[in-house]
Amino acid sequence: MAETASFPDPELVTALRALSNPVRLQLLRWLREPERHFPMEQAIADPAEVGVCVSHIQAKAGLAQSTVSSYLAELQRAGLVRATRVGKWTHYKRDEERIARLVAELGQSL
Repeated sequence: MAETASFPDPELVTALRALSNPVRLQLLRWLREPERHFPMEQAIADPAEVGVCVSHIQAKAGLAQSTVSSYLAELQRAGLVRATRVGKWTHYKRDEERIARLVAELGQSL
């Protein structure tokens, strides 16, 4: 009996592709505990509520702002982070519900 081909969910593939880059993976790790990895006294908004300012992420990563923005945009397209504007600054926060769903889906897919 022939088995029907079952292709992975495209959203899962997009998330896995985003996670395949070590810097993007590190950014997600840092955003998991922003109070531990970023200077809270310099925050203009509550990191627990709106996330971490891209300028703080860029400073910690030590990469060009355009590179960090590109990495964060890829994580956002994959649904792993959410972006919020506060004034002229963009803040990023992990989407914990989406991450949990992807982890569960990955467990069921493999």
